[in-house]
Amino acid sequence: MIDPRKKIFITGHRGLVGSAIHRFLDRRGYYNVVFAPHSEVDLADSTQARWFFSVHRPDYVFHCAAWVGGIMAHTNHSTEAILQNSAIQNNVISLSAEYGVDKLLFLGSACAYPRRAVVPIPESELLTGPLEESNKGYALCKILGHELCKSFRRERGCNFISCIPTNLYGLNDNYDSENSHVIPGMIRKFHWAKLKNEDVTLWGSGNPVREFLWSDDLASACVWLMNSYDGEEPTNLGSGEYCNLKELASLIAEAASFRGNIRWDISKPDGTPVRFLDSSKIRDLGWSPKTFLETGLPVAYKDFLSRQ
Repeated sequence: MIDPRKKIFITGHRGLVGSAIHRFLDRRGYYNVVFAPHSEVDLADSTQARWFFSVHRPDYVFHCAAWVGGIMAHTNHSTEAILQNSAIQNNVISLSAEYGVDKLLFLGSACAYPRRAVVPIPESELLTGPLEESNKGYALCKILGHELCKSFRRERGCNFISCIPTNLYGLNDNYDSENSHVIPGMIRKFHWAKLKNEDVTLWGSGNPVREFLWSDDLASACVWLMNSYDGEEPTNLGSGEYCNLKELASLIAEAASFRGNIRWDISKPDGTPVRFLDSSKIRDLGWSPKTFLETGLPVAYKDFLSRQ
């Protein structure tokens, strides 16, 4: 169990995942939490990262910080994604080992699974086939993070674990026009199209199937793993709720009260055809999600409005 007297470090605390974990811990009386705002500490810089660990000496680490984005961002900025993510995770994981962190949780990504993985995807599908090209660099970084955690466990006895979340959405999401993921990107498009009385054009065919998890449910799962799991293999974190992107677009249009037409640009890539996870491992540990798309999407839209 996480000792509330000890120090907890959440990397990427201002992002979707990090802020959700912070809210979850704060509501339960875990106040000894430290952060590394990018404006003050660049975790991709080994000197600055070492300074932070030497000063703050965290006992637990939730490693959420990453350079992330949707298909467009990873297509146009793959080099930046690879350089930033490999540097950040290598520094955080290796320094956690060097400074004697009690336990670390590394957050991976479902895009690390092969493009044609069997579905629902079990953890055993990692490294069994070719990756989706549109985010291959980012996926390889996440795979490296899982392997690095396993190596530190085996060779130095570090209690480093990792998880693989499905597609996420929730409070404090990134609604940038280029770097957002599918749900926040659609929310932005539908909102501005409604205000301008225009139709919406979305990438691809709308046929890919995706699973979606509310960020606060992810936070509860991450804390659950910190308290209940010590295995070396990654653990899937999914909701069990999935749909194709056409169905998702209709749900978001309804949440945003959009009444225009939805068009699909099939000249743009779809990404992996079908991806949803087998999360039976964490379900067997006793965790389950609480929020699903019907109730989560209207809350996400209100969150978007509050940031305009």
